[in-house]
Formats: sequence, C-alpha cells, structure tokens
Amino acid sequence: MQVTPLMFTEQMQQDVIMVLKFPSNSPVTHVAANTQPGLTSPAIITVTANRLFSVNKWHGLTGHQNTGEQQYQLPVEIDPLIASNVGSHRRQISDLLDQSIQISSQCFIITADNRFILLCGFWDKSFRVYSTDTGKLTQIVFGHRDVVTCLARSESYIGGDCYVLTGSRDATLLLWYWNGKHSSIGESPGTEFTTPRAILTGHDCEVTCVSVCAELGLVISGCKEGPCLIHSMNGDLLRTLEATENCLRPRVIQSSTEGHCMIYYDKGQFCLFSVNGKLLRHMQVEDSIK
Repeated sequence: MQVTPLMFTEQMQQDVIMVLKFPSNSPVTHVAANTQPGLTSPAIITVTANRLFSVNKWHGLTGHQNTGEQQYQLPVEIDPLIASNVGSHRRQISDLLDQSIQISSQCFIITADNRFILLCGFWDKSFRVYSTDTGKLTQIVFGHRDVVTCLARSESYIGGDCYVLTGSRDATLLLWYWNGKHSSIGESPGTEFTTPRAILTGHDCEVTCVSVCAELGLVISGCKEGPCLIHSMNGDLLRTLEATENCLRPRVIQSSTEGHCMIYYDKGQFCLFSVNGKLLRHMQVEDSIK
C-alpha cells in the first residue's frame, strides 16, 4: 500500500488539530486511520486514556483548496456525538480495567472497517469487543491465565478477516482469528467458548508489546525483562532478537511485509532488525516516544 503524506495548509493543520481535540482532559492514547477509498465508513478513530473514543469521518483530501468565496472542507469531520456531548455515553467504554494496567496504545485494536474496538487489560483476564456505533459490548474472550496486557492485529483480508494477537502477564501469546462476516473472534459465532489458533511460549515474564505479520507468517513479541522473540504463526519459536546492551524493556514493535522489524526500547533506543534476526541499525533519540 502506498502512503501519501497529508498536504495541509498551515491553517488547515490548526483546524484539524482543533477538530480532533476532546472535551475531556484525558490524553489521546490510540489513533487508528482506516481511510481507504473502498471503505463504507472511512474514519479516524481516536481513544483517550479514560476510554472515551471518537469516530471522526474522513472526507479525503480532494477539493479542499479555497476557490474564491468557497470555503474548504476539512478532510476530517469531528464525531457529532462528541461535538454535541449529547450522545457521548455511546462513545464511552465504562467497564473497569485491572487497577495495575497503565493504558497505552497497545491496549486497543480497531477493526479495518472501523466498526469495532477490541480492548484488553480487564481484571478477569479477558479481552473484549465493543461496537463503535453503539458503544455496547459484543463479545468477551477468555484464554489467558493472567491479565491481557497488549493486542495487535494483522492486515485484513477480503471480507475483513484477520488475525488478532494477545500478550499477557502469564508470559504467553495467543493467536486468534477475527471473523469479518460475523464480526467476532472465532470461526463459529455463537459458541460460548472460543479457542485460539496457536499458543506461543518462550518468554519468562510479562509480554509488553506484540506485532503480527500474516503475509510473512510471523509473530514478533517483547517482554518486560528479556529479549524479543520471533515465532511462526503455528507457534514455533524461530529466533531471538539480540539488541545492544543498553536496549532494555521493549515498548513498541512494528513489523513490515518487506521483512523488517522496528523495536522501540526504554530511554529513546530504537533497533531495526531483519526477520532473520540480524541487527541492521541502532539509533537513540532524546524525545519521549509514546
């Protein structure tokens, strides 16, 4: 997929920033932009630390220049329920999380059609599926023996099917299948118990970040104290990613279909690996990366 940078005028940038601000003071912790032309409802979805989410309609970048008296239309339109504050209860996930969970971007997944939010971190060791339209809970999935700490999803196939990966304090990863037709985890909708496609082991402590690349058939994960691992999607442990000695506690993992893996560690440390386990590049930045 070719990515085109957003070419905004300075005024438009300021207006877009104002559009995406929330009435609450809770910081935005997750952003998902599913804006492909073929989608029924292209949108930018933002979620705050107190689990208030906003479904902001995407209009695209065509025809936004000022021509004479005609005003430009912003490429993104604020969620009317958030703007009016009347139906904002439909945008609030009020279910209680485990008190020890620190909300981060890794706690959320947005499905490719923008219709569902998946959220982890619940005290009962589940992760849950919510409708972005109504805010209602649609599914609770159990499988881990401790609190689920992070989520990731693969690229979506035709029909919206994809893989969902969960990491937990029980030091394991579970690979699930998202059924786009029935909008639920599992291939048999309506069944009470859903089983994962694979169980991945090898970590010794809490899993903190995960990435799944279905095109290469790989899962990459990091834990609180220890190295990052590469598994096959069948559950086989393939290799360990050995970083430089000052790269501790992985926070974010991003993998690409070209066979590269970028890992962000504590204190501004970045490492770029090949999926064969070779360290290609190391860089340190001064900024705090979220």
